[in-house]
Order: sequence, then structure tokens, then C-alpha cells
Amino acid sequence: MGATGMKMSEYVPKAFFTALNNRSNLHCLILCTDWCPDVIWNVPILFRVMEQSRISTEVLLMEKHMETMDLFLTDGGRAQPIAVFLNGTGDVLGRWGARPAYIQAVMDRFKKNNPDKQEAGYKEKLNQTYREIGELYHASNEYQEVMLHELRDLFTTFPS
Repeated sequence: MGATGMKMSEYVPKAFFTALNNRSNLHCLILCTDWCPDVIWNVPILFRVMEQSRISTEVLLMEKHMETMDLFLTDGGRAQPIAVFLNGTGDVLGRWGARPAYIQAVMDRFKKNNPDKQEAGYKEKLNQTYREIGELYHASNEYQEVMLHELRDLFTTFPS
């Protein structure tokens, strides 16, 4: 049970993702590194969804694919992981990442309130923001349920 009190299967039925099995024209690129905490939390869930959906998946290490990474910046930065969904001809259908929206909101709020990276105390405030993000991941499995919901909503925008 997550923080919402619902089992993950009630939140987004597994059947939704397995129903995508006949969509062999979908492909997922996951842009990431091996040192990022968000990657550690979120990529296993992305892999599970891609496996259940039978969406072919390729991992691109950010450091080796900077030009591709720079096509999918988050608020001007190289946030990761980024899952990019492509059709059979290579057109981008959508993207997810780098964090569930409610967790990303913590970083967005920090950036809005601290635009000057040279300001005294910036690093300390940034580190506190990272601690807050970590606490949200550790608090419950809600982030997993939110990811599944966000991915379901994204997938419903893809043409059949």
C-alpha cells in the first residue's frame, strides 16, 4: 500500500500496460547516468513498465550522448533519468522524467526562489532541497504510484 491507501494494482491496473503489448512500434530511450539518485529510484520502475508493455528499451549514458541529452533538458538542465518514447519512424511521441511531478515541484520551487547560483548559502539550500527530495522518495512508495499514473496518462496521448 502506498500513501494513497491503494494497492498499486488498483491505482494503475497492470492490465493497462500489458494491453500495450501489441504496440510493437513503440521504443523507449532512457537517458541517464549511474551516479544520480533519481536514476536509482526511477529507472527500475521504468524498466518494469517497459517490460510489462513489451516496449523495446535502450539506455543511453548521458556522458556518451550529450547531444541527445541536450535535446531533452528539464528547465534548462540535464536532469535524469529522461524516458523518451518514439514511434517506429523515430518521431518523439513524448517524454517522462526526471522525477514524479510532486517531487520535481520541490526542485522547481528551489530554482524559482534561488535564481542566483553565486548567492551566499546557495549550495546549502540546494543540499537541503536534495535532502527534502530524498525524504519524499523514502517516505513511502507513493512516488511509484505517481510514476505509474503519469506514464499511463502519457501513454494515452500516443496514437494507436
